[in-house]
Amino acid sequence: MLAFVACALAGMIYLFVAGRERVTIRINEQETTIWTRQQTVRDALVEAGIMWNAEDIVRPALHEPIPADGNISIRLATPIVLTADGSVRERRTQATLIQQVLKENNITLKPHDQVFLDGRLVRADASLPRFAASAGEPALFAPGSGAVHISVTRALPITVNDNGTISTLFTTENTLGTALARAGVQVYVGDSVTPDLTTPVTTGASIFIRRSRPALITVDGKTIRTRTRAKTLDDLLEQEGVKLEGKDYAVPPLTSPVVDYVNVSITRVREEFITETEQLTFKTLWQPNSELELDQRLVAQTGQKGEKHRLFKSVFENGKLISTGLEREWIETPPQDHIINYGTKVVVRELTLPDGKVVQYWRKVRLLATAYSAATSGKTRDHPQYGRTRLGLQAGRGIVAVDPRVVNLGSTLYVPGYGEALAGDTGGRIKGKRIDLGFPEDAIEDWYRWVDVYLLTPVPPQSQITQVLPDTPVERKTNR
Repeated sequence: MLAFVACALAGMIYLFVAGRERVTIRINEQETTIWTRQQTVRDALVEAGIMWNAEDIVRPALHEPIPADGNISIRLATPIVLTADGSVRERRTQATLIQQVLKENNITLKPHDQVFLDGRLVRADASLPRFAASAGEPALFAPGSGAVHISVTRALPITVNDNGTISTLFTTENTLGTALARAGVQVYVGDSVTPDLTTPVTTGASIFIRRSRPALITVDGKTIRTRTRAKTLDDLLEQEGVKLEGKDYAVPPLTSPVVDYVNVSITRVREEFITETEQLTFKTLWQPNSELELDQRLVAQTGQKGEKHRLFKSVFENGKLISTGLEREWIETPPQDHIINYGTKVVVRELTLPDGKVVQYWRKVRLLATAYSAATSGKTRDHPQYGRTRLGLQAGRGIVAVDPRVVNLGSTLYVPGYGEALAGDTGGRIKGKRIDLGFPEDAIEDWYRWVDVYLLTPVPPQSQITQVLPDTPVERKTNR
């Protein structure tokens, strides 16, 4: 009866597969293979869940039968959003150049007009980016993929009167200031510009520029290059926010008139006081507490950083450092130690195992449990120590590998889901809060989870108990 059913199933599978044809669909540069019983190109694409648009080129045509070689190609039309002359048009195109798209939409560029492709200024003969499905999708065309954005900005004429020199410039900028900057007309802070540089550009706009005088101010180790319409040097310094204090003086004098390329030198006489602050780190102290149970911690005092201050005085004459030195130093705030009390009290408790057996344990430790066998221990079968643990025992179920700083070798323990075991092995990767559960080679289980491990009595001497366990690895809590 079983043989008859198997033959019947095989026959059904053969009839299902035998009637299907292999079809390779190439969408731009991507290919995908399908199996179909459909007869026409349209039906095969619909069955495969492949969508297309009217502007896409499908070969053979949709109404034609699937070709003998099983090859179907689709050249996707590029979706575009075209913004020009106050209108926004959404299209799909087989064009490869921007100028072809503009021609298709009856848009003519004038001199100085600008074309932007996805926000980048480009030439009209720039190529459109190749269109493809979104990243991470198969070769099948996704109708919702992003479009290419093309925008045309028209240039407007502006008349510029620059100290009596009149010229005309064309610009696509939004404001008069950015239009002048784009045309390379530099406007200085001291120049008078009418109308304001933030004025929007309109057709037939005019700009009047009254130029200022170039001037240089040498002060505080730097040179200020500026322009001004001030009459005297005093007014020039006030314009630039340069103040003379104490015994400071200027050459030429502040009453001198401003001439082209005047160079004013300021000499400073001053003392500077600088305070440096040093952060004093605090110490972390661990103190045993017999009132706390083992593995309990209590912050007895929170650490606080301290501050140490140093006061330096520097004397400058005519801008030159004459002397510098430490005036005094003091501790503003002493650091406060961070004190952590850790428990040393051992409490023996009882634990009822799933089989009803009652055991006593003196410590419960949260460990990351993994599994191993002799075959995964890193030794070859011909190695003399193959299958032997750190204590010379035969590796297998009931023998676990631990970090001796956490669990003493030779101690007994209980692992929920595994059972009672002997800490008889160590491992190169078993460091800190980790435990490797031993299994026979032919029956190893998949373990990788945090468990509560119970250290069973007898309690070792205090000298053999690690009071403060390592903090690594750290269990990551997950929200479920």
